[in-house]
Amino acid sequence: MNERAQKREVRKRRIRARIFGTALRPRLAVFRSNKHLYAQLIDDSAGRTIAEAHDSEVPKAGKAMPETLGMLIAEKARKKKINSVVFDRSGYRYAGTIQALADGARKGGLSL
Repeated sequence: MNERAQKREVRKRRIRARIFGTALRPRLAVFRSNKHLYAQLIDDSAGRTIAEAHDSEVPKAGKAMPETLGMLIAEKARKKKINSVVFDRSGYRYAGTIQALADGARKGGLSL
């Protein structure tokens, strides 16, 4: 693992030590690879994934894709009667893609 990935892992563990998802307020976890973007709603108390969304589910709209993905995960959450989530940025900087996904989730009706 390179130094950049190790630093992200340390940040991720530090963040995860403070946040916890429940059935009423699950954790919205984000994973970003070089090509794709994933979002999951996770109930940590039960240890299960409630809903997930992947960038292949939304049309490739360039810079608007993360925001659309955020709206999609918000729609899936509303179908499961979830209105509020805890945002887990997984050690990524809250800017660009991650921020656009969070903004899209807010536009979709989720409270972060």
